[in-house]
Amino acid sequence: MIKETADCRLHNKSVGQFFDWAKKVTAMPIEVLRIGQRPVRDDRVTTHVALVSRAFGASKIYMTEANPEIKDTIDGINRTWGGQFKVTYVDRWRPVLQEKRRHNYLIIHLSMYGESINDVQDVLYEHAKDKDVLVVVGAKKVPRDVYDISDYNVSVGNQPHSEISALAVLLDRMHKGRQFETAFSDAKLQIIPSRHGKNVVVPEYVTSHGSIAEEEKSNNPTTD
Repeated sequence: MIKETADCRLHNKSVGQFFDWAKKVTAMPIEVLRIGQRPVRDDRVTTHVALVSRAFGASKIYMTEANPEIKDTIDGINRTWGGQFKVTYVDRWRPVLQEKRRHNYLIIHLSMYGESINDVQDVLYEHAKDKDVLVVVGAKKVPRDVYDISDYNVSVGNQPHSEISALAVLLDRMHKGRQFETAFSDAKLQIIPSRHGKNVVVPEYVTSHGSIAEEEKSNNPTTD
């Protein structure tokens, strides 16, 4: 969850003001448990599950049966783009679920057979204000006990699609979009949203030089 500690918005701010404000938007912990791994096919999918978890406001992901190189990829993203998102490998996922249950986590299992996210999103948001959250994302067939131990089984539509998109939608609904209003600590690069071109700055430069001119643009705007 994201909680806002300052009544600020990005528009009409200098780059320096943006960083000062974004640092005041802090995250409440949501963790993700990735169950299972289909050999070869899922290396890329699981990497993207981790990337979405990080970018959409989660603080940690647990993985089973996953390629160790995935952690190296995420660690590299952290070094460049900031933050302290953690990847933890576990031999067995059930003990993780049991531990989170003992610690009174709100456990949400993403499943196309669950309740519609449109029907439960407000309830999830309210419950998450008082509890840490664990989101369970399956790869192959998920055992029945996952459905039973979870507080909510939630579907993002009832048609086949990707667990990556389901996770992104769930996290966005729970954060109400505010996960995009936080600055990642110790970032070497930071993108400043711009209507035209690309605006990438080095936060260390902003910190040492103070506020930069309003709506500073890149000297070399390019297009993809």
